[in-house]
Amino acid sequence: MTAVVAVEKMRELEDLLLGMCRIRAFEQRALELFDEKLVRGSVHPYIGMEAIAIGVCAALEPHDFITSTHRGHGHCIGKGLEMSRMMAELLGRATGYCGGKGGSMHITAMEHGMLGADAIVCGSAALGVGAAYGLQLQGKDSVVVVFFGDGASNQGIFHEAANLAAVLSAPVVFVCENNQWAISTPVECSTSVENIADRAIGYGFPGVVVDGNDVREVKRVAGEAVARARAGDGPTLIEAKSFRIGAHSASTKTDLRSEELLGPWRAKDPILRFTTALREAEGFTQERLDEIEAQARTEVEAAVRFALDSPPPDTAEAFTDVYAPAAWNVNGTLA
Repeated sequence: MTAVVAVEKMRELEDLLLGMCRIRAFEQRALELFDEKLVRGSVHPYIGMEAIAIGVCAALEPHDFITSTHRGHGHCIGKGLEMSRMMAELLGRATGYCGGKGGSMHITAMEHGMLGADAIVCGSAALGVGAAYGLQLQGKDSVVVVFFGDGASNQGIFHEAANLAAVLSAPVVFVCENNQWAISTPVECSTSVENIADRAIGYGFPGVVVDGNDVREVKRVAGEAVARARAGDGPTLIEAKSFRIGAHSASTKTDLRSEELLGPWRAKDPILRFTTALREAEGFTQERLDEIEAQARTEVEAAVRFALDSPPPDTAEAFTDVYAPAAWNVNGTLA
């Protein structure tokens, strides 16, 4: 391995770790801000699942797109959105990506290829397929990744979207984040197959199961699926098996999962696994690993300060982005 290649590899590994640490730090601060009643609605933390968003988005190009879910902060960070504007959105500030009107579950940033998060379970699956087909008709080589959860895999819209994507050979990668629980329902009580990825065979495209807590393996599998979609060979369904370490949301005060169940998954924490691998197999020092984590926390604190210093939306903007422009609502008034 040449010195240049070695340096590039180290930077790539550092970027993967930094991305996961950013998500972890962002979610921890978001939960604290919720407890301080600075975040309205709720927060659905991505803690324990960071390797999926970072691994998948690392396989994408800037001109690719994603759709997201109610648990979407990790996807946004993975796709390169600014954490300052994300935090401002959570706090309902005018400097947020949606002007403070979307909040935690509805962040959209077209300039970053983020087509939107959707609080409706599997609501963005059809949107993702439509966007992918539209890009295909324009002759572009962009790929759309549709993130959704194990519970969403049982929604009718997922199956309609999967069938249409196959028929159109749309450049879509479906990523099922199987975190084992849909609020309080374990996946084995709601899903008839052992592997959700097996459902892809019914639509004639590949289904792949991947360890969702192994960021490098997620990136590898996602890279293959993205390349397949970009080449015009149609969709792939990736099932990333993981586990949400925390509660379903900041508003969820009960957790039916036992410590016996949680303990082994905490030991598989994707950040812990990756830092261990970097230290033991890649020659990283503990000092450097600590620096990367500290950088993530510093960036998140800067994002919090930006959000807290930002103003709320002006009341004159109440009707902006609610209705399509028309004569009767010129200048935001019901004229």
